Amino acid sequence: MSNILIIKHGSLGDIAQACGAIQDISENHPDDQIYLLTTKPYYDLFKKNPHVSNIILDKRLSRLNLIYLYSLMKEIKKYSFSRVFDLQNSSRTSFYKRILFPKVSKEKWSSSETTLPKDKSKEDFDQYSVLERFDHQLKASGLKTNKTLTPDFSWSTMDISEIKNYYELENYIVLFPFCSPHLTLKKWPYYDELIKLINEKYKDEFKIIIAPGPNEINDASSLNVLCILDNGKALNISQLSSLIKNSSFVIANDTGPAHIAAHLGCRGLALFGSHTSAYKVNIETENFKAIQVSDLSKLSAQKVFEKLNNSLELYK
Repeated sequence: MSNILIIKHGSLGDIAQACGAIQDISENHPDDQIYLLTTKPYYDLFKKNPHVSNIILDKRLSRLNLIYLYSLMKEIKKYSFSRVFDLQNSSRTSFYKRILFPKVSKEKWSSSETTLPKDKSKEDFDQYSVLERFDHQLKASGLKTNKTLTPDFSWSTMDISEIKNYYELENYIVLFPFCSPHLTLKKWPYYDELIKLINEKYKDEFKIIIAPGPNEINDASSLNVLCILDNGKALNISQLSSLIKNSSFVIANDTGPAHIAAHLGCRGLALFGSHTSAYKVNIETENFKAIQVSDLSKLSAQKVFEKLNNSLELYK
């Protein structure tokens, strides 16, 4: 039995995308111990992943913090990993490789860099979609891939019956109108208008809810919707996943919850401006679709509502 290391630091959407690759790595090493190196926000979440044996915490302190760096490298080295799968593919994890295994091949350290197609530059390869890049990386490392292109995030859910009972949730539409403060170009500005259109059409048939993050709770009060919290605090990732999975429909900006919804098999829409494409981030599935426009400020509430309405009517 060998020890295998997977590296995946985040973010939330990236975690949902990578879970198929993590499953394939695990299933290609059925007799080995699978360790996962991740950051604090996802440490407890990954403990629930059935394809991971153990979790190693990376605090991601400055590379100039030599005491921490030495401690982390010592922690990693003690497991004598026979293979490392770098699914983060960042400058930081490339830095780890140079410290830990400076001259190894793709059979020892699998990353987009070590498995780069011979006829492609890094810039060309980065034009592939996220899941296509994972799929190539694992195949080039000698693995069979069955789930990489179709991630299943259902392992992340938990029982939230108490929350649902408290808020009397049965049929509900969940909106994710926020985004990181430094990514405001992802934010669609017409959720207020959309909420009015849904209420006019469906009245009491569906509750409209939001589940704000810790830094979004104050902003959530400005919307005419039901704000879902757990004793006044933002839901954790497993609670959020369950809330999304049990919803009738999801509408979201291009943020982590949109990717969770896509990889839980939910019905819904993600709204994309010019910052990236739905193709590149693999957001679309059989049930979850995207609206792609060059300027989110020109995407009307009426158009989004029509997509929502058509989907809800189809499944009545």
